[in-house]
Amino acid sequence: MAISDWPLAERPRERLLALGAAVLSDAELLAVFLRTGIRGKSAVELARELLANLDGLGGIFASPGNLKNIKGLGPAKIAQLAAVMEVARRCLREDLRSASALTSPGAVRDYLRLAISGREHEVFVCLWLDAQHRVIASEELFRGTLTQTSVYPREIVKAGLKANAAAVIFAHNHPSGVAQPSQADELLTRNLKEALSLVDIKVLDHFVVAGHQTLSFAERGLL
Repeated sequence: MAISDWPLAERPRERLLALGAAVLSDAELLAVFLRTGIRGKSAVELARELLANLDGLGGIFASPGNLKNIKGLGPAKIAQLAAVMEVARRCLREDLRSASALTSPGAVRDYLRLAISGREHEVFVCLWLDAQHRVIASEELFRGTLTQTSVYPREIVKAGLKANAAAVIFAHNHPSGVAQPSQADELLTRNLKEALSLVDIKVLDHFVVAGHQTLSFAERGLL
């Protein structure tokens, strides 16, 4: 049965307008964006299939490249979902710029998951912070292969000085889906910490992002 045949009180868009977005299920929220289903499936049923195949909302946002593999998702629907992801990223980035990253660890994690977890190759990101630990800039400095990225401390120091940063949070992703730092990750972090200390830039944390997971070096006592 098409959603247009449902009682008004049960249609996702009408429920959202009457009761607010918070009352909708994940599938109903996605259905509002999808707007239409495909032959034999309503938008809600298509949304449920998306959630099941991509491991929930987190999987959809973490792996946007997989959307093209879902039957019924054409360029228009994929573009809509990509736009939603970018709006969410920008909202989180604004939050980080107005509050201390140390008092908003959840926002940092959420931003990094949206920013880099879905990449098919490794990237290395720096969140440059001011003296109040508010984010000045988010900068992707290095891009690598499926399994590794070459990071050069000299370039990191130059970027930190250019940003006039007082502190930094590093992050890189593991496309393998395993959020476990390697010995090379730990060695690199120590080297970067030493290099940046010479120019009075403090390393606050280094996150490894893999799918839904984010591992913090600071929480693991690795800094």
